[in-house]
Amino acid sequence: MFSSPAFAQAAAPAGGSSDPMVILIGFAPYLAIFAIFYFLLIRPQQQRVKAHRAMVDAVARGDEVVTGGGIIGKAVKVEDSEVEVEVASGVKLRVLKATLADVRKSGGASTTAKA
Repeated sequence: MFSSPAFAQAAAPAGGSSDPMVILIGFAPYLAIFAIFYFLLIRPQQQRVKAHRAMVDAVARGDEVVTGGGIIGKAVKVEDSEVEVEVASGVKLRVLKATLADVRKSGGASTTAKA
């Protein structure tokens, strides 16, 4: 007596909207976030890695090098993947090229790219 009968309403089409514009608008924020990350984070990091790799590959005998551990010395012998570094007279270390953090050419100027 106090309740009214409930009637079913028409159901929405299964699968939602298939309008391409709605789908594109739904993906637009994701595409924008990816583009921002790419141009602000990924691309500059790739450029720094490329510049560092070129610097390490260009190390030559007589250059002053700095290892990742902070050891500073003069490159005495350069091989494919290793560099022999003289840190004091008569004291030589063999280090991997990949561990070099900086290469200072014999003129004294650092070749590290400033970010």
